[in-house]
Amino acid sequence: MLKVAFATADRTHVDQHFGAATGFAIYQLDGERAQLVELAEFAEEGMDGNEGKLAAKIAALTGCAAVYCLAVGGSAVRQLLAAGIQPLRLDAAEPIDALLAKLCAAVRDGGVPWIDKALKKEADADRFARMAEEGWQE
Repeated sequence: MLKVAFATADRTHVDQHFGAATGFAIYQLDGERAQLVELAEFAEEGMDGNEGKLAAKIAALTGCAAVYCLAVGGSAVRQLLAAGIQPLRLDAAEPIDALLAKLCAAVRDGGVPWIDKALKKEADADRFARMAEEGWQE
């Protein structure tokens, strides 16, 4: 399963700048379906001059492999990547449902580097968790 966030004011379109986003719709998806798992909401803020706002937004995206937005500043990009979240910028507002359909196909079919990397990371984490549960024997 892959978790992806969308910067959205109306909960149906990616329509916001990351730093000024008033909300994120967070979905969990696999190769067949997507499900809304969380809505994170924030007070309306200006885009510039408030670096402190980024920490709360990035914390709300913990566990997400990526975030879609209309724009994202350089500082936010660095902080997102450091948190293991791939920022994805769109040129114009797009419906979340259409993006989810493309994401499900990419999870199913492979070939999108950031998705393949996120799925491998998740599979590796699951493998190590199973090994820890089994215990170590020498």
